[in-house]
Amino acid sequence: MPQTPDDAAPAEPQAPTSRAGRNLPAALAVGLGLGLSLIAILLFAPKVFIGVVGAAVGVATWEVAKRLREADVLVPRIPLLVGGQAVFWLGWPWGAQGVVGAFAATALVCMVWRLFDHGLSTAPKNFLRDTAITLFTLTWIPLLAAFSTLLLLEPDGNLRVLTFMILVVCSDVGGYVAGVLFGRHPMVPAISPKKSWEGFCGSLVFSVIGGLLTVTLLLEANSMIGVVLGVGLVVVATCGDLVESQIKRELGIKDMGTMLPGHGGIMDRLDSMLPSAFVSWLVLSALL
Repeated sequence: MPQTPDDAAPAEPQAPTSRAGRNLPAALAVGLGLGLSLIAILLFAPKVFIGVVGAAVGVATWEVAKRLREADVLVPRIPLLVGGQAVFWLGWPWGAQGVVGAFAATALVCMVWRLFDHGLSTAPKNFLRDTAITLFTLTWIPLLAAFSTLLLLEPDGNLRVLTFMILVVCSDVGGYVAGVLFGRHPMVPAISPKKSWEGFCGSLVFSVIGGLLTVTLLLEANSMIGVVLGVGLVVVATCGDLVESQIKRELGIKDMGTMLPGHGGIMDRLDSMLPSAFVSWLVLSALL
């Protein structure tokens, strides 16, 4: 007998979602768990942080390379992954010189690898495009991530890294809250329709307040450094998020991966962190 609407089985309850269409409880649980774990590592075993970020860099590079190859962009995965780890890890023993040297060597290997990856008798197709995107990926993930290592190796480096991470979270939370409550004017609708100027202002307010507090209380430095850092991180974190949004738009995907419930892939969590690590290293090295 056909079921009437009253006889039909009740629909499965759906988890609450954010305006971005994500599973909000899962996103909050994962975010909170990651945040508390990283805080504990930075406070009690700072050098472990390098290993954690190195692993994240490897996974994020794999996610991006996989998505690119699905779009027929043939980035050379092996030298990109191995060389990317060298770019990240060599900052520990040799500082900025190790990072720069590993980056240049990896770039050269990737060029040659792509040139001959079809053998000596076959000319590569789309060599310039694929090589340029490979070098972009090498810069976007391992190179920018290496500045978190350089930041950690500074005096009170664990507190410097903790400061920059707190400010990125402040930027994300402030932007989300202000965007949900007051967002009316799209910021860059052609790239990310859900980002609003109101959300950007919320990010600025939260991040500047966070900068004042963390730089004063954690680093015991001039509070104005916190203002400079807070403003700088909001700008680059927002731009980092927009860069990834445009890449995913061109690739026709929603997320780079699926490893983190409610967030997507590892790269979807690193998009704003990576440029923020560089700016934090630059500002704090220059002003502290």
